[in-house]
Amino acid sequence: MTMKLYYAHTMNPRKTCAVAKYLGSPVDYIRVDLAQGEQRTPEFLALNPNGKVPLLVDGDLHLWESTAIMAHLAVKAGSELWPAEAVRQVEVLRWLSWDLSHFARHGGTLYFEHHIKPLIFGRDEPTQAAVEEANGFYKRFATVLDNHLAQHTYLAGEKLSIADFGVGGLLPWANEARLPIEGFANIARWHERLMALPAWRDPFPEPLPAAA
Repeated sequence: MTMKLYYAHTMNPRKTCAVAKYLGSPVDYIRVDLAQGEQRTPEFLALNPNGKVPLLVDGDLHLWESTAIMAHLAVKAGSELWPAEAVRQVEVLRWLSWDLSHFARHGGTLYFEHHIKPLIFGRDEPTQAAVEEANGFYKRFATVLDNHLAQHTYLAGEKLSIADFGVGGLLPWANEARLPIEGFANIARWHERLMALPAWRDPFPEPLPAAA
């Protein structure tokens, strides 16, 4: 059965599109125009009351949240992106939880202030207090990630998993988000490995607009 993956050219949908493309998942991609407010229409809210993307519709299942969608796609495909071993499953969950609580949380602030505000809302001036706070926290948690990657090829050991797709989700926008990522050599090498994957490098079903 073909699934429907609702997405936009933004951070969290990028993760799910990359996983779907990597796995060759049978999905129809449906782009949601955030600037036009398509995520707030009654038709979309009937599918996802949060009014956000990504959203995966698989039969009667309406699944939101990028981490859950990535896991669902991997499980359906029987892929090691969701490990078979319980101990590695816990490790994947640990890094995905860490990302949402720390790394993506503060990186997402920089992404919103420097990139999304002008792109979606037409506001060019970032909130300096928010930027300064996010920069400090981002460097702190980037150090944690960099130290881990000094000992491991991927986040959950030596095999690629949805943890890598999740935690790396913002790095393709490092310049636009002005992420303070300089000097973290292990993160850079890890992301180079991800960029070698065609599905990661070019995850969307159509070219990324120049403005994005």
